[in-house]
Amino acid sequence: MAKAVCPGSFDPPTNGHMDVIRRSLSLFDTVVVAVIRNLSKQPMFTSEQRVEMLKELLADQPHAQVMSFDGLLVDFAKEHGAGVIVKGLRAVSDFDYELQMAQMNHGLAGIDTVFVPTSPEHAYLSSSLVKEVGRLGGSVSHLVPGRVADLLKERWSE
Repeated sequence: MAKAVCPGSFDPPTNGHMDVIRRSLSLFDTVVVAVIRNLSKQPMFTSEQRVEMLKELLADQPHAQVMSFDGLLVDFAKEHGAGVIVKGLRAVSDFDYELQMAQMNHGLAGIDTVFVPTSPEHAYLSSSLVKEVGRLGGSVSHLVPGRVADLLKERWSE
Protein backbone atom coordinates (compact mmCIF):
# COMPACT_ATOMS: atom_id res chain seq x y z
CA MET A 1 0.00 0.00 0.00
CA ALA A 2 1.04 3.60 -0.50
CA LYS A 3 0.15 7.19 0.17
CA ALA A 4 -2.51 8.75 -2.05
CA VAL A 5 -3.90 12.22 -2.63
CA CYS A 6 -7.65 12.71 -2.99
CA PRO A 7 -8.14 16.24 -4.37
CA GLY A 8 -11.24 18.35 -4.71
CA SER A 9 -12.88 21.65 -4.05
CA PHE A 10 -15.17 20.12 -1.39
CA ASP A 11 -17.34 23.25 -1.42
CA PRO A 12 -19.15 21.83 0.52
CA PRO A 13 -18.13 18.24 1.26
CA THR A 14 -20.98 15.92 0.27
CA ASN A 15 -21.87 12.39 1.28
CA GLY A 16 -20.44 11.34 -2.09
CA HIS A 17 -17.08 12.94 -1.27
CA MET A 18 -17.01 11.23 2.10
CA ASP A 19 -17.88 7.88 0.51
CA VAL A 20 -14.92 8.11 -1.89
CA ILE A 21 -12.52 9.33 0.80
CA ARG A 22 -13.48 6.61 3.28
CA ARG A 23 -13.26 3.89 0.65
CA SER A 24 -9.85 5.25 -0.42
CA LEU A 25 -8.67 4.90 3.16
CA SER A 26 -9.25 1.14 2.87
CA LEU A 27 -7.03 1.02 -0.22
CA PHE A 28 -4.05 3.11 0.90
CA ASP A 29 -1.96 3.48 4.05
CA THR A 30 -2.51 7.23 4.10
CA VAL A 31 -4.85 9.48 2.14
CA VAL A 32 -4.13 13.19 1.92
CA VAL A 33 -7.39 15.00 1.28
CA ALA A 34 -6.22 17.99 -0.76
CA VAL A 35 -8.55 20.99 -0.80
CA ILE A 36 -8.00 23.13 -3.88
CA ARG A 37 -7.34 26.70 -2.79
CA ASN A 38 -7.39 28.62 -6.08
CA LEU A 39 -10.67 28.11 -7.87
CA SER A 40 -11.93 29.91 -10.92
CA LYS A 41 -15.34 30.08 -9.22
CA GLN A 42 -15.98 32.01 -6.03
CA PRO A 43 -16.26 29.33 -3.33
CA MET A 44 -19.00 29.39 -0.71
CA PHE A 45 -16.48 28.49 2.03
CA THR A 46 -12.84 29.53 2.27
CA SER A 47 -10.23 26.83 1.85
CA GLU A 48 -9.51 27.10 5.58
CA GLN A 49 -13.18 26.47 6.40
CA ARG A 50 -13.32 23.50 4.03
CA VAL A 51 -10.14 22.04 5.56
CA GLU A 52 -11.62 22.41 9.05
CA MET A 53 -14.90 20.76 7.97
CA LEU A 54 -13.05 17.80 6.51
CA LYS A 55 -10.75 17.46 9.51
CA GLU A 56 -13.80 17.31 11.75
CA LEU A 57 -15.54 14.79 9.48
CA LEU A 58 -12.43 12.59 9.32
CA ALA A 59 -11.41 12.91 12.97
CA ASP A 60 -12.04 9.17 13.43
CA GLN A 61 -9.68 8.31 10.56
CA PRO A 62 -6.05 8.44 11.81
CA HIS A 63 -4.67 7.73 8.32
CA ALA A 64 -6.40 10.73 6.74
CA GLN A 65 -4.63 14.05 6.46
CA VAL A 66 -6.39 17.19 5.28
CA MET A 67 -4.67 20.24 3.83
CA SER A 68 -5.16 22.86 1.16
CA PHE A 69 -3.01 23.52 -1.88
CA ASP A 70 -2.69 25.65 -4.95
CA GLY A 71 -0.64 25.08 -8.06
CA LEU A 72 -0.21 21.76 -9.81
CA LEU A 73 -1.68 18.74 -8.10
CA VAL A 74 1.28 16.58 -9.15
CA ASP A 75 3.69 18.98 -7.44
CA PHE A 76 1.61 18.80 -4.26
CA ALA A 77 1.49 15.00 -4.46
CA LYS A 78 5.24 14.71 -4.91
CA GLU A 79 5.90 17.22 -2.11
CA HIS A 80 3.86 15.02 0.26
CA GLY A 81 5.25 11.68 -0.92
CA ALA A 82 2.07 10.48 -2.59
CA GLY A 83 2.50 8.25 -5.61
CA VAL A 84 -1.19 7.97 -6.47
CA ILE A 85 -4.07 10.37 -7.10
CA VAL A 86 -7.56 9.14 -6.21
CA LYS A 87 -10.53 10.54 -8.11
CA GLY A 88 -14.18 9.69 -7.60
CA LEU A 89 -16.34 9.02 -10.63
CA ARG A 90 -20.10 9.55 -10.73
CA ALA A 91 -20.80 9.05 -14.42
CA VAL A 92 -19.22 8.50 -17.82
CA SER A 93 -19.00 12.28 -18.26
CA ASP A 94 -16.68 12.43 -15.21
CA PHE A 95 -14.54 9.70 -16.73
CA ASP A 96 -14.01 11.59 -20.00
CA TYR A 97 -12.58 14.60 -18.19
CA GLU A 98 -10.73 12.69 -15.46
CA LEU A 99 -9.04 10.36 -17.95
CA GLN A 100 -7.47 13.36 -19.70
CA MET A 101 -6.35 14.75 -16.35
CA ALA A 102 -4.92 11.37 -15.33
CA GLN A 103 -2.96 11.12 -18.56
CA MET A 104 -1.66 14.66 -18.16
CA ASN A 105 -0.63 14.04 -14.55
CA HIS A 106 1.16 10.85 -15.53
CA GLY A 107 2.92 12.66 -18.36
CA LEU A 108 3.96 15.54 -16.08
CA ALA A 109 5.17 13.55 -13.10
CA GLY A 110 4.68 9.81 -13.60
CA ILE A 111 1.92 9.76 -10.98
CA ASP A 112 -0.91 7.31 -11.60
CA THR A 113 -4.58 7.96 -10.96
CA VAL A 114 -6.94 5.43 -9.39
CA PHE A 115 -10.63 5.91 -10.09
CA VAL A 116 -13.11 5.03 -7.34
CA PRO A 117 -16.70 4.88 -8.53
CA THR A 118 -19.09 6.63 -6.19
CA SER A 119 -21.58 4.34 -4.50
CA PRO A 120 -24.87 4.35 -6.42
CA GLU A 121 -26.79 6.12 -3.66
CA HIS A 122 -24.44 9.13 -4.03
CA ALA A 123 -23.87 9.09 -7.80
CA TYR A 124 -26.09 12.08 -8.50
CA LEU A 125 -24.52 14.34 -5.87
CA SER A 126 -22.41 17.36 -6.59
CA SER A 127 -21.51 20.35 -4.45
CA SER A 128 -23.11 22.60 -7.06
CA LEU A 129 -26.43 20.77 -6.83
CA VAL A 130 -26.33 20.80 -3.03
CA LYS A 131 -25.79 24.57 -3.03
CA GLU A 132 -28.58 25.10 -5.56
CA VAL A 133 -31.09 23.01 -3.62
CA GLY A 134 -30.19 24.78 -0.38
CA ARG A 135 -30.32 28.28 -1.87
CA LEU A 136 -33.81 27.54 -3.13
CA GLY A 137 -34.96 26.41 0.32
CA GLY A 138 -34.76 22.66 -0.09
CA SER A 139 -33.42 20.33 2.56
CA VAL A 140 -29.84 19.15 2.06
CA SER A 141 -29.58 17.17 5.29
CA HIS A 142 -29.64 13.85 3.39
CA LEU A 143 -26.99 15.03 0.90
CA VAL A 144 -24.21 16.17 3.22
CA PRO A 145 -22.89 15.15 6.65
CA GLY A 146 -24.86 16.64 9.55
CA ARG A 147 -22.23 19.19 10.55
CA VAL A 148 -21.99 20.44 6.96
CA ALA A 149 -25.78 20.80 6.77
CA ASP A 150 -25.63 22.96 9.91
CA LEU A 151 -22.88 25.15 8.45
CA LEU A 152 -24.82 25.53 5.20
CA LYS A 153 -27.95 26.62 7.09
CA GLU A 154 -25.89 29.19 8.95
CA ARG A 155 -24.39 30.48 5.71
CA TRP A 156 -27.75 30.78 3.97
CA SER A 157 -29.29 32.57 6.92
CA GLU A 158 -26.64 35.32 6.78
